[in-house]
Amino acid sequence: MAEFTLELNEDQKQVRDWLHGFAAEVIRPAASEWDEREETPWPVIQEAAKVGIYSLDFYAQQFFDPTGLGIPVAMEELFWGDAGIALSIVGTGLAAVGVLANGTEEQIGTWIPQMYGDADDVKLAAFCSSEPDAGSDVASMRTRAVYDEAKDEWVLNGTKTWATNGGIANVHVVVAVVDAELGSKGHASFIVPPDTPGLSQGQKFKKHGIRASHTAEVVLEDVRVPGHCLLGGKEKLDERLARARERAKSGGERVKNAAMATFEASRPAVGAMAVGTARAAYEVALDYAKTRTQFGRPIIDNQGIAFQLADMRTRIDAARLLVWRASWMATTNKPFTSAEGSMSKLYASETAKQVTAQAVQILGGNGFTREYPVERMHRDAAIYTIFEGTSEIQRLVIARTLSGMPIR
Repeated sequence: MAEFTLELNEDQKQVRDWLHGFAAEVIRPAASEWDEREETPWPVIQEAAKVGIYSLDFYAQQFFDPTGLGIPVAMEELFWGDAGIALSIVGTGLAAVGVLANGTEEQIGTWIPQMYGDADDVKLAAFCSSEPDAGSDVASMRTRAVYDEAKDEWVLNGTKTWATNGGIANVHVVVAVVDAELGSKGHASFIVPPDTPGLSQGQKFKKHGIRASHTAEVVLEDVRVPGHCLLGGKEKLDERLARARERAKSGGERVKNAAMATFEASRPAVGAMAVGTARAAYEVALDYAKTRTQFGRPIIDNQGIAFQLADMRTRIDAARLLVWRASWMATTNKPFTSAEGSMSKLYASETAKQVTAQAVQILGGNGFTREYPVERMHRDAAIYTIFEGTSEIQRLVIARTLSGMPIR
């Protein structure tokens, strides 16, 4: 078991510096263009694939880092470059985590490579959980999966929304209801292979921030997938549903559903994304405050500005520590007895929102224009308190974990 340390080892430092260089030299120069275009930045993704960042090997190396810090370090550096482009590069990872969290070894080996492709033929994947009437309220999910025993196929019908890479992905991971009576415990995850009939893209959303990342509805109309596309397999699903039914009758312990298993595994990573965006905005504000002169001196000489920067840096460092702790705990199989994963996502998300707003304020009128990047960073930061569990949901998870009470 790896010892916890705040000092990155040499391999981690090399990866961090390599990613920082890519973010500075490739991502940042393209950030404004793709934000304005509101399109998937294919050239940047292809460049990331060419150098080995957008690849299964790189993702696996970071995911299986024994300290747990591989993924958060990588996310922070990429999102320091630009949140929208970085999300286009790492968006496939959420679908991959869905397979890792719920799939068999055979499914992991079969499908995750197909989510990335290679440098000559880049592929994408999408994780589809939210619905028009089921965001935070996952128990209201309406997408259904019905088993056709005669053909050993599952038939999926419904509409998913807010799906990163939705509709343009080669592989979709779809969460659907298999037993409506069990609420959120009656959900399962399915792989929808490339070119499966019945799956189509619905509305593509024009967003406030992260505009270089494709977000759309995914419509499923009598989508038939083979039985082996049920993540975890039918035997495991039947056993899980049987336990859920028994516990529902007896009022026993709760059973995690497929979507929640994915989100729990990814929350510290989202926190690291937020830290990267916050750090980027802080650095712009710090440099600006040192060079912007008013009343004959740099504005950082004023306590009103200097104290803001001190608070910004303090919050960023505290957020990173919470993310690193949760990532280390997850990797070393230490239980989140105080909802440490949710804590990290909550604090880092709120930090990104606050720090980017302060950066805009420090830059004044310049901060409100697109000539400076903090305006874009502030728009991007808003998503962290919303996706993969809103800040309100994180607080609910933390409160329930601490109190043991069914707080609503």
